[in-house]
Amino acid sequence: MARGGIYVETSIAAAIDLLWSATQNPAEHVRWDVRFTHIVPTGAARGGATAFTYERRVPFHSVRGTGVSIGERHHADGTRTSALRFHTDDRLSPIASGRGYWRYIPDGNRTVFVTGYDYTPGWGVLDAVIRPLLGWATAWSFDRLRIWLETGVAPERWPLWSVLWWWRSDRPRAARCRRTPAGGSRRSDHLAGAPESLAALPDPGSAR
Repeated sequence: MARGGIYVETSIAAAIDLLWSATQNPAEHVRWDVRFTHIVPTGAARGGATAFTYERRVPFHSVRGTGVSIGERHHADGTRTSALRFHTDDRLSPIASGRGYWRYIPDGNRTVFVTGYDYTPGWGVLDAVIRPLLGWATAWSFDRLRIWLETGVAPERWPLWSVLWWWRSDRPRAARCRRTPAGGSRRSDHLAGAPESLAALPDPGSAR
């Protein structure tokens, strides 16, 4: 995996319970996250984790893979975390396997939502182009989520091609999200803030 990975942070004027539901419920998750088309839980995995399958439809093809995730809602400081690992054997996928986390941080009447993740590229040297696009897609999805929770406007109102609606100041924008940790850079280790549960997750590709 590349040094640094991808980091995105946003602040949402919503209660942590509302944000947790919108991100941990697979049916809600795929509504705002442009990186996924379907996420389906498939049962329990080792250590209390949940196994799942995922799919991302692209023109003329659907990338499918498997993953494991675990959420923790009761940290002593009031934060919550979710960690995951994922894998696909699809040679047309720009991502072969990866790992990452979400962190939920209460901040008065707001919640700071953070992700850090990294992956093994599926397209070799083309990752120099793919990685910035994935970072942008993650940030754009986070702002799409923020708009939904703050205004009630359904994420489906903002399809990916709404990026072309330059005259709409209320559309999702990746630029509204922080792309590096405070005091860090895009070359920082963006998994440094991952919860301990990430290291304990089984590799979903090891049994394939």
